[in-house]
Amino acid sequence: MFSLIFTRRVSADGWHPTGEKVFLSLPKNKMDINGKIVQHLGVQTGQGKNGTWKKQEFILETGDTYPKKVCIAVWGDKIDMSQFRIGDAVQVSFDVESREYNGRWYTDVKAWKVVGQNAMGGAGNAAPPPFSGPIDPMHEDDLPF
Repeated sequence: MFSLIFTRRVSADGWHPTGEKVFLSLPKNKMDINGKIVQHLGVQTGQGKNGTWKKQEFILETGDTYPKKVCIAVWGDKIDMSQFRIGDAVQVSFDVESREYNGRWYTDVKAWKVVGQNAMGGAGNAAPPPFSGPIDPMHEDDLPF
């Protein structure tokens, strides 16, 4: 949930003439995308004003009629991307953020949750692997009685 302050009929200091703050609350949009991982990009690290940062990007391809590729960033250590391999189907929950730098705008797609598609069905729903061990042949003259 986030709030917007109405600027109409609000003084320069943000207060309504009646002396109350005016807010509009809107529901947060949940953004998810499904697809398969087609590429892992290298881990980037750096030093910022808040300390050391780490970013891992990956390319996700949607399974639509006209597939799209999206570069998605994972910041920090919240999500361990080493558990996912190229070709894995995943669902990514993300936020989109834009910022201005030197007169140009840059947009990031930042993942806050990545779930493997096979893990979404819950534990125990997967079929066991087919038996591939040796089968002892029965000899025709060996009767069990």
